[in-house]
Order: sequence, then C-alpha cells, then structure tokens
Amino acid sequence: MNQANQPSTKNNWTVVDSTNLYGLNRWGADYFSINQKGHITVSPKREEDSSLDLMELVKELEDRNLTLPLLIRFDDILEDRLRQLHQSFEKAINQYNYKGRYQGVFPVKCNQHRHVVEELMTCGRRWNFGLEAGSKAELLIALSLVEDSKALLICNGYKDQSYIETTILARQLGRQPIVVIEQADEVERIITASNELGAAPLIGLRAKLSSRSSGRWGNSIGENAKFGLSIPEILRTVEKLRNANLLNDLRLLHFHVGSQINDIAILKDALQEAGQIYVELHRLGAPMGHLDVGGGLGVDYDGSQRATEASTNYSLQNYANDVVATIKECCEFNNIQMPILISESGRAIASHFSILVFNTLGTSTIPEKVPPNTGQESLIIRNLRETLANIKQIPENSSIDSSKLQEAWNDTLKFKEDALNAFRLGYLKITERSVAEELTWSSAMELSKRLEYCDVIPEGLTALHTNLSKTYYANLSIFRSAPDTWAINQLFPIMPIHRLDEKPTQLGHFADLTCDSDGKLARFINSGEVKQLLELHPIKPNEKYVIGMFLGGAYQEVMGNLHNLFGSTNSVHIRVTSDRGYRLDHVVRGDTKSDVLQAMEHDPEELLERLRIASEKAIQNRKLKISDASRLIDHIETSLRKSTYLT
Repeated sequence: MNQANQPSTKNNWTVVDSTNLYGLNRWGADYFSINQKGHITVSPKREEDSSLDLMELVKELEDRNLTLPLLIRFDDILEDRLRQLHQSFEKAINQYNYKGRYQGVFPVKCNQHRHVVEELMTCGRRWNFGLEAGSKAELLIALSLVEDSKALLICNGYKDQSYIETTILARQLGRQPIVVIEQADEVERIITASNELGAAPLIGLRAKLSSRSSGRWGNSIGENAKFGLSIPEILRTVEKLRNANLLNDLRLLHFHVGSQINDIAILKDALQEAGQIYVELHRLGAPMGHLDVGGGLGVDYDGSQRATEASTNYSLQNYANDVVATIKECCEFNNIQMPILISESGRAIASHFSILVFNTLGTSTIPEKVPPNTGQESLIIRNLRETLANIKQIPENSSIDSSKLQEAWNDTLKFKEDALNAFRLGYLKITERSVAEELTWSSAMELSKRLEYCDVIPEGLTALHTNLSKTYYANLSIFRSAPDTWAINQLFPIMPIHRLDEKPTQLGHFADLTCDSDGKLARFINSGEVKQLLELHPIKPNEKYVIGMFLGGAYQEVMGNLHNLFGSTNSVHIRVTSDRGYRLDHVVRGDTKSDVLQAMEHDPEELLERLRIASEKAIQNRKLKISDASRLIDHIETSLRKSTYLT
C-alpha cells in the first residue's frame, strides 16, 4: 500500500514517519535527523548539543545573498570522518596486536577544491595524514600542502620525465613522495631521472591482482585493468631496479580493487594475494615497509547494509579489522616485519560532509476538476463520463473487488483511444478531445484512491500511481551538481529538508533547468531497492519548497560540466561553535554568466557591445525607444554579473 497517496492530515503524521520513509536513520550515520519543527538537523560532531537546523541555516545564508542552489560543506563532518577512520584502524591494530601503524592519504581527485584539501591537511596533521596525486596538477597541489615531513605523498597515474624529476627534488626538499610504478615503461624514466639528478625517489609498485571484484568498478582489477604490473612485469622491474642500484628505494606495494567495494569478501581475497606479493618482494631484497590497499572503502548510500551498488555489507570497523588481521597473518607466517598500512579512502571521508540544497520552481499539473457536461456531447465523451460515474459508486473500503477497478480502467483506456482516433480522422473537435483527456485523468485519480484498500493490486493498475505522478522543476543542473546520477546511475539520498511533520501526499521526480531530457532525478533509494518516484509535498503558494541531496561530497563537485552553461553553485564552509551556533569559515561564490561565457571563449564585453550597436540601429529605425534600449542593456549588464541559476 502506498502511503503517499493515502488521505492524511498533519496531525496523524510524525517526524518518525518521515525518518522511516526517507531512511534517514539508516544512511544518516548519526549526522542527520529531524527536529520537532519538521526540519532536517545536522550534527557535524554527532552530538545533539551541536546540531544545526538546516532549514534555518539556509534562510540565514540566503539573507547573506547566497542564493539557491547552494552547496553547504560541514568541515566538522570532514574532520569527524578522518577521526573515525583513524580510530577504527587504531582499534584494529590494538585488537590484533599489529606491529605496525596506519597512515592514510586522501586522493585529491575525489575533491580538489582548495578549502577542502586545506581543511583535510589541517585537521589530519595529528595523524600525519597525506595526499594521493594522480596527475601533474594534483601533484602541484599536494607538494604545496603536504608540509608535514612524516606525511606521505602517493604519486599515481601517468608520469613523464619532468613528473619524476619533480618527485626526486621534492624528496630532497623534505617531502615523502612515493612514485608508484603503474606502467612497465615508467621504470626506465625513473632510472634515467635518478642518474641525471644523482638522487632517487621513493618507489612503489602497483600490482595487477587476479582476485575478483564486483559492482560498477569491478573491471578495475584483473589482467585487463588500466593500471598495474603483472607478476612477470613486477619481476622484470625488480631486476631493472637492482641493476640500477635502486632496489633499496623500493618501499611500497600498492593495489586497488575498485572505487566502491560493496562486498567485504572481495577485499579479503585481494588482501591475501597482495600480502603474498609483498612477502615475495621482501624476499627479493627490497626493503619495502609500506602496503597501500588503495581506495574502495565504500559508503552506504541507501542504508540497507547489503552488497549492492548503493550500499556495503560491512562497516568501517569491519574494513579496518580485515586489513589489519589479514596482513598481520601473512607477515607473521613468513616471519617478516609488518608494514605501515596505507589506504586512499576518498569517498568514505568526503561523502557525508557536503549537502546540495536546491529549491523547486513549480510542478507539472494534472487536471483535478471534472469538466462540466455541455448537454451536446458525443457518444465517446458520454461513455467516458458514465465510466467515471461508475467508478465513483465503488465504495472506498476494504471490501473492494479489484477486478472491478481493472475493468473500469480498461474501459477508460478504450474510450480514450476511441477519442484519439476520432480526433485524428477529424470527427472530434479539439475541445472534445480536451474533455476526453480530463475525464481520463479524473477516472485515474478516483481509481487511485480505491487502490489503497486493495491487498493485491492488479498488474494492469500498477502503473497508475506513476501516471498520476508530478514533475517537480528543480533549480539546478544535474550535469553540473550531480553528474554521477546521470552518467552511472549513482543513487544519493534525496529528500525535503522541511515540512517533515507533514505527510507527503504527492509522488514525483525532479527535472532540472537544462534542455536535455536526461537532466532529471528519477531514481531514489528505497531500503536496498530503487524507486522511480519520491514522496513529496504539494508546493504552497509564495513558499519555497527546499530539497537536499546528501552524501555527494565525493566527485560530484569536481566532475560536473557546463551543459547549457550552468556553472558552479555558491558554496559555503560551516563550523559549529561551542554556543550551539556556527561560524561561516569560507564563502565561494558560484560562476556568473560572464564566467561561463569566458570559459567557452566568448568575450562578455564584446557581446554587450554587439547588442548596443544593434539597439542603436533599432533606435534609428524607430523600432525601439531609447528608454527601452537602455532597459535592455541594463538587463544584460546585470545578468552577466549574476548566477547562471534562477533567483
């Protein structure tokens, strides 16, 4: 039975109902809840006395001329995620008596924004937290920010000669960059650079594991993986390093089993294989000392705790326990020193700290009034009207015969099709076709009310709720702010951030501002499943209806594009204060129309001048008043300075 379509009033719906409906208690990770006002609250430190009312916060940010859509980043959550990661590994190390330590790095590709990376370096210093770079530009960011001489800088991705030389010089500067050999030809460039500079970088090897993987990134390991060395390539690389007197600089083994590991068994298999490779490298004479288990620590987006693409069947502590226990067992059995354990956890650190908040601009409409009888209607219209009357006579109670509902709907669809055919042949006027469609909608709504009392819904009526659903027009660009929902069907928790003490009585999905039919949010979390429609509230006149997309702090903010020239949104960094308030640490203004035009190599000043010249010609031809020309130019000048979104 679909709760969203049941008759309801505010009095018989509670915030607990909303919590259960949207799964907030399953995916919120103790950061998000609902207060008695029906507003989402955010507890960045997972403490009730430091919670913030998200709706009130949005209003206060709007008062600062920070218009929606708005990206709100809670830096306390970022710090708390770091703390949880390190505490989990520390607990596992103590529990299993592991003779080594854990030292994490953040993959810059996950979120390259300056204030995000700087915040991670600041609050991660107590753990000697470092960075992972996958490109030259990311390497520059990492070199400038990793000032802690004990922090690691893992260098992945393609590397040319200058990249390698930069890492060698950075090592002499006091940094700890580890150049991970991911392609067989990189070893020659390392040898050449080392000979030319008379110094070597710290070196790592990335292994292609034969262990299976699963999920969306399942093909990122194995023989056909994009990066990594096969066992024969590893052996040849070791010999080349030995011959070049660089084997003593081989300090790390790295592997990667996917961006979102959903099944802990996959990690266990990979760890066992990698552990044996690490042991063999040690036997071949490399000092080693570091084992990098890569990324992949997953996020439970839907709260189902299952091995699905939107969830995981393990906790953060389970993950740390398996890494520590498996590598300890392998090293103990082979009587070698236990390595420093490294992970490149980006998604698990950054996902929770960012919330995308956007407003809705309106909804599609479905006719709700029955068109009046003109007294001179065609037979087709009279048949539709009679069918509607028969549906209304069916009582709304538990004794409904569902077969009667199915029969009535079949009749409705047949008469509607008759009306369409008659219109095509010219026997039905457009006004009559309009009446036919309105009567069809009225019949569908009456049937929908009665379906709520059916224990079993006939197969032919299962799509009725979908047909009656509404499109909510969202003030955002999916391609800019939530690209993974379009590109790879990623699921994120999406829900209203207010009115949660009211029962949502509509079913709907979201369409964005772009002119692309793919610009929509029409897949939502549903306790481990996927639903095409979300329970929403009717929009009230002159009142904003505000929606939040949660757990999007990883990748979404850096992978968006300029489809239809919608640019970045306003974003803010929030820190909670001891007086149950907050501090606005950083404000990053979103792109203006001028910014996105310049990104596409258009000159805003030249554009404006062209329009000015055109308006002067129109004035001379007496097609445009001087006052109207001035108004047009003013509108354009103002527009160039403003956001690409609607205000």
